[in-house]
Amino acid sequence: MVAPLSPEPTRDAVVLLSGGLDSMVVAGLAREQGYRLHALTIDYNQRHRIEIEAARAVAERLGAVRHVVLPLDLTQFGGSALTADIAVPKGGISASIPVTYVPARNLVFLSLCLAWAEALAARDLFIGVNALDYSGYPDCRPEFIAGFASLAMLATRAADEGEREPWRVHAPLQHLRKAEIALEAARLGLDPAWSWSCYDPQGPGLACGTCDSCRLRRAAMDETGVADATRYAA
Repeated sequence: MVAPLSPEPTRDAVVLLSGGLDSMVVAGLAREQGYRLHALTIDYNQRHRIEIEAARAVAERLGAVRHVVLPLDLTQFGGSALTADIAVPKGGISASIPVTYVPARNLVFLSLCLAWAEALAARDLFIGVNALDYSGYPDCRPEFIAGFASLAMLATRAADEGEREPWRVHAPLQHLRKAEIALEAARLGLDPAWSWSCYDPQGPGLACGTCDSCRLRRAAMDETGVADATRYAA
């Protein structure tokens, strides 16, 4: 069972909902804190587009006020194994930034969250970035999140017209290990199988099991014993 809503949520928040485990947990935490959820999913023509269906399911189960799936075809730029004809690495976590990094992805996506939040007169954005068990992406680091919050005060009409309330970019998973995130999913009553992590799906509902994202997810479930019905090819 999903944990109950906090009584009478009175605040609005835009949640970047990819459909992955981390974004699902972040949405659950925002809901638990009493926010009305406005979920934003970017359909950037990614290799693992199955995550968009996962995002739809999560948004519905968490009672999002609205779920926007916004098309933004980043295959026009390429530069990543997720948006171009580049093989997804399967050899384990890399010491350098891997080819699954999508250039400036979180900067672009958070900017879209900010635009929607300003239209809603909301001041809170939620994102599921993580700086411990992750693949080394620069746009997952605390410095990026802090820098974006400062930039938002320079980039919006609300700030320019003298509103003093700051933009709040919530990244509650920033310093959690993937195992701790799995435990948060269990505490919130969120089934990991609702989410999708694999970068290189092998068929309908079948994760590869060997990409970085699958390895991190499987290790977390093994460590914690949290049940996960995700099917893996390997």
